[in-house]
Amino acid sequence: MWGIPLVLLLCGGGLFFMIYSGFAPFRYFGHALNILQGKYDDPDDPGDINHFQALSSALAATVGLGNISGVAVAIAMGGPGAVFWMWVSAFIGIATKFFTCTLSIMYRGKDSEGNIQGGTMYMIREGLGKKWKPLAGLFALAGLFGPLPIFQANQLTQALRDIVYIPNGWVSEQAHFMGDLYTGIVILLIVSLVIFGGIKRIGRVASRMVPAMVVLYVTLVLIILGVHYQELPTYLYLIVTDAFTAQAALGGAVGQIIITGFKRAAFSNEAGIGTATLAHGAAKTKEPIREGLVAMLGPVIDTLLVCTMTALAILVTGVWRTGDENGIALTASAFGEALGPVGPYLLVLCVAVFAFSSLFTYSYYGTKCFGFLAGAERQGWYNYFYVSSIIFGAVTSISAVINLIDGMYAVMAIPTMTATLLMAPRVKRAAKDYFSRIDSFEVYD
Repeated sequence: MWGIPLVLLLCGGGLFFMIYSGFAPFRYFGHALNILQGKYDDPDDPGDINHFQALSSALAATVGLGNISGVAVAIAMGGPGAVFWMWVSAFIGIATKFFTCTLSIMYRGKDSEGNIQGGTMYMIREGLGKKWKPLAGLFALAGLFGPLPIFQANQLTQALRDIVYIPNGWVSEQAHFMGDLYTGIVILLIVSLVIFGGIKRIGRVASRMVPAMVVLYVTLVLIILGVHYQELPTYLYLIVTDAFTAQAALGGAVGQIIITGFKRAAFSNEAGIGTATLAHGAAKTKEPIREGLVAMLGPVIDTLLVCTMTALAILVTGVWRTGDENGIALTASAFGEALGPVGPYLLVLCVAVFAFSSLFTYSYYGTKCFGFLAGAERQGWYNYFYVSSIIFGAVTSISAVINLIDGMYAVMAIPTMTATLLMAPRVKRAAKDYFSRIDSFEVYD
């Protein structure tokens, strides 16, 4: 499903949003930071969590193993040039997130229990009308499977197996199934303690975990880049040139590299996929534009910062030339090469925090989608399906996991981008009104 038409929908749509908005998300970057710091928070506004918790919840899903394993897979499959197209996707994704998450507040709806809800399926139903409900249903159906925790469980299990279990003789390389199974059960139990508490508990946990994990990971990668600082200019140049020549890719072509970069970036920052609308749609605010501005910070932190750190660590250490497509193993090799024997263990710590932060938030996404389809009174049932899939992810192959997730993300992108393009003029009108008020206030202030 990840062919040229879908890439054009995401890329072309993002470029349209950027130009159509007059680059407003970029011009009001400072104002977005003020919103994030709580300058405009009002506890009496409708919603469940504040702006910072909404962004943290969304980042808890996006700043995850897609930033560690996903980048490694992108480089192994598409070469360094894939990173450039991840950058392109993130840059235009800023505008996409602004539009989609503005609409998630502008067209919040009520579930079957009368509670206010946000997300792509509600913005389609409320913004486009009931005749578009099948499109909303398509998003919700794919949203039952796209956010499943199988990738996180798979890569966390593999990290523990390859870096901890096998080197210490706890399991053998040929007979590791039981070790993977036990790891999956432990992950299941930890995740269950958080997700059954709902979005408020998820928001509190995410707001504590996300800043710490980003700082820790970026610090470790900066050390790696410091060790290999001489190679840094060479690989920054290679990222750009290989994006258009594909010479460093393992038998790849430029078109395939573009698709690989966009596919992995979509899994990383989810711009245009629609999952972030579910988190940002729960924010406490009466101003849709404010949440759109907060949401646009996601691709900056997630892809332009964290994914770039991972890519550079893999490239400057030279481990990417091994052709190992096994995700986490490639990143572990980079950490080991630069930081010595302790490097892979530090990566395991980062992987654990990244994985669990994603696992917590993804459950909320699937729960809201199930509630839309089956009724809010039954949405808690989804969590049992969600946690049980952790076992599947822990013991299956990474290729099966990636194929399922990529396919569901592709399906989710179609309703999200279609609805956002149709309602883009409404966002532009709301933005013009909001920014005129903010400009007047700031001049007066």
